Amino acid sequence: MSKKTYFFLILILGSLTALGPFSIDMYLPGFPAIAKDLHTTAAKVSLSLSGYFIGISLGQLLYGPLLDRFGRKPPLYAGLILYILAAAGCALATSIDGLILMRVIQAIGSCAAAVASVAMVRDLFPVKDNAKVFSLLLLVVGASPMIAPTVGGYVTAAWGWQAVFIILMGMGVAILLAVFLWLPASYVPDRSISLKPRPILRNFWQVLKDPQFYTYAFTGAIAFSGLFAYVSGSPILFMEVFHTSGKEYGWIFAFLSVGFIGSSQINTLLLRKYKSEQVVFAALAGQVLVALVFLTVALSGWLTLPITLVFLFLFLCCIGFTNPNAAALSLAPFTRNGGSASALMGAVQMGMGTLISVIMSLFEVPSAIPMVMAMAGSSTLALLVLLTGRRQIKAPVEVQAESEAALLH
Repeated sequence: MSKKTYFFLILILGSLTALGPFSIDMYLPGFPAIAKDLHTTAAKVSLSLSGYFIGISLGQLLYGPLLDRFGRKPPLYAGLILYILAAAGCALATSIDGLILMRVIQAIGSCAAAVASVAMVRDLFPVKDNAKVFSLLLLVVGASPMIAPTVGGYVTAAWGWQAVFIILMGMGVAILLAVFLWLPASYVPDRSISLKPRPILRNFWQVLKDPQFYTYAFTGAIAFSGLFAYVSGSPILFMEVFHTSGKEYGWIFAFLSVGFIGSSQINTLLLRKYKSEQVVFAALAGQVLVALVFLTVALSGWLTLPITLVFLFLFLCCIGFTNPNAAALSLAPFTRNGGSASALMGAVQMGMGTLISVIMSLFEVPSAIPMVMAMAGSSTLALLVLLTGRRQIKAPVEVQAESEAALLH
């Protein structure tokens, strides 16, 4: 493979990987404008975010078998077309219920891009290059939350929130054309793979009953749901409580993303000296401590914008250490059912995120307390799950290098 081809493939796969994060984060600064235009509240608008998480949860389980049965590109074409049509539907929505429905469909479409990009890395590149390629894609995933809300804030201010979905639709069209024209077919379809529910569910059950999987998958998912609480609650917190503009909110979101991205990169250095199990425990203990102090300050009425930014930055740093190690430990025991394990882990994570974002949407009062309570509660519960579940793991499996793929979910 020439350097030009190598770079071009990375660019296309990176675009596929970035589609989901952009779809989640780019419209966040438009929450107040959407609420005003659709005659609803910002809290109700956050249900459209919950709808997107529901779609991702379903898509994680749907596309794995389809990509193996029919090859990589046909399901990817179908998913991208679905995404484009749903993005257009979001731009044309005249009610909050219509927007929520379109967001669910949009998420199901975007899942094809996320799942296919991971599978195609393993198809297109030598095994020895996989970790390096995944690291490059991780930088794309990490940069997306920094860029998307900032761009979304300026777009919303200039042309309205509908323009955000028109831009997302354009991204989908551009990626679809790139996949069709330049991405090679990377996998021979396996018609022997059954799409009947019973064999698929049997594979998922084999994964779910493994103690190492359920301990670290649920620990990581519950801990990570604190990030979903932040994403769901931050538009209300910053734009209604602290009265920042959509543009300012985009820059704040970008700044806080540095904590998550930076710690996830520092994590690779820590793993040279410490085991993943040690890093997960230490980071999760730190996450609980930060969240509980944050909650105490919020309940005492001492929160200001600078203090809030400090606590959120520290909290996201802890998640940057917790999430990749918990994901890698979840997948470590599996060689044969790796695809099912990866899909199930992603579905558990998004399911937890959906639950906490729905809970956040029930609070109509503009306040930081619901968000901080959700962050503190999820972190504490995750630590309890970790302490309880570790006792059930009789022979822990060490993390393998290729487990970096887990970070993309």
